[in-house]
Amino acid sequence: MLVDSHCHLNFPQFSEDVGAVIARAKENGVSIMQTICTKMSEFPEVLAIAEKYPEIWASVGIHPHEADKENVTVDELVQASLHSKVIGIGETGLDYFYEHSAREAQQERFRTHIAAARKTGLPVIVHSRDADEDTIEILRDEMEKGSFKFLIHCFSSSLYLAEESIKIGGYISISGIITFKKSTALQEAVSQLPLSRLLVETDAPYLAPTPHRGKTNEPAYTKFTATYLADLLGIEFDIVARTTTENFFTLFDKAKK
Repeated sequence: MLVDSHCHLNFPQFSEDVGAVIARAKENGVSIMQTICTKMSEFPEVLAIAEKYPEIWASVGIHPHEADKENVTVDELVQASLHSKVIGIGETGLDYFYEHSAREAQQERFRTHIAAARKTGLPVIVHSRDADEDTIEILRDEMEKGSFKFLIHCFSSSLYLAEESIKIGGYISISGIITFKKSTALQEAVSQLPLSRLLVETDAPYLAPTPHRGKTNEPAYTKFTATYLADLLGIEFDIVARTTTENFFTLFDKAKK
């Protein structure tokens, strides 16, 4: 069994038939998916998908791109997370590549999500792009205030970010980017990480792995990332599938197998 730990099933690319997307995922061994919230204004539709399909879990939060447009309190996140299908807080974090929102706003929202994670016991789903140092600084600073669980989603950055995250208890999620020909630095970094701390994801509808690069990504393609990861680490696919699935349920322990 595989788990797609991060996808966006409420996005327009899937509006015509989410059911068919989920069916294709199951046909390809992907039995569980987590659909991720990027705006509080879209949380109801994210949650509706999770409520409709037993294979789908949801998160609640605000993407750093939306930090200038939307705000949320710790209590609001905590309240939303009480729903039985909500298993994660985010995605949140820092994006200094596009910088669609002011850095200060991104950092403030990030800390708010962490505080909610600390209160609920649910993991924070962290987006970090071109912001390794600030991401680690905030994670360390907040960890000193009280422990919380977290995942660096769609890891495509430096070995520093991954290793420092793991040192303070975090997990790392690998996406289809690892299959891209020019991702040699990323491949080298991931080859040095412990499988015991890795998950796999699609970030669908984005970042379709080779051989589907350039097309709409979907949860069924999780298997291509997992296959590449197995080859990279020099281990059997079944071990990668089993371990990354176990890691998902260890981190997102509110989800039921």
